[in-house]
Amino acid sequence: MLVLASKSPYRRKLLQQLGLRFHCAAPAVDETVRAGESADRLVVRLAVEKARAGAAEWPGAVVIGADQVAECGGEIFGKPGTAEAAVNMLRRSSGMEVKLYTGLALIGTSGCEQTKIEIFHAKFRPLDEATIQRYVAREKPLDCAGAVRAEGPGIALLEHLRGDDPNTLIGLPLIALVRMLEAEGVRVV
Repeated sequence: MLVLASKSPYRRKLLQQLGLRFHCAAPAVDETVRAGESADRLVVRLAVEKARAGAAEWPGAVVIGADQVAECGGEIFGKPGTAEAAVNMLRRSSGMEVKLYTGLALIGTSGCEQTKIEIFHAKFRPLDEATIQRYVAREKPLDCAGAVRAEGPGIALLEHLRGDDPNTLIGLPLIALVRMLEAEGVRVV
């Protein structure tokens, strides 16, 4: 049995693309950044906590946990949650390169844990206030790290993207995940 320990509809859609049967769990994990915690350590910690919570709920399953944050100028951006926070994140990202950190954790049937951090770079165009306000009102990217959903009109806010797996941008690095699943005997192809 395969379980995705994530509430993200975006991760669910990505995992569906692999054609595997899976269940979803909605782990209750405190996503607060700890004092001195870097973006890469944060996403791995949260991915592992989500996977462990899912494994506790679904014993004997292969459980996937993932989390994503954006980092701009040393500041960590999670999900904005409100339009005001989304606007502020986009103001700070204007003209900047933002790093999206995605933590991936997989707990196998034996309890063995695998983890991976994927980084994706997004260079934002200089954004004027009207563009930011229109984008947030139209797309409502309140559940997206860094307040941008690049798989829709949010792509217009970006100058260029760089990374190893385009799925990482959306929040689930499928290339790394397939390798982890194969190590647990789960074949995609």
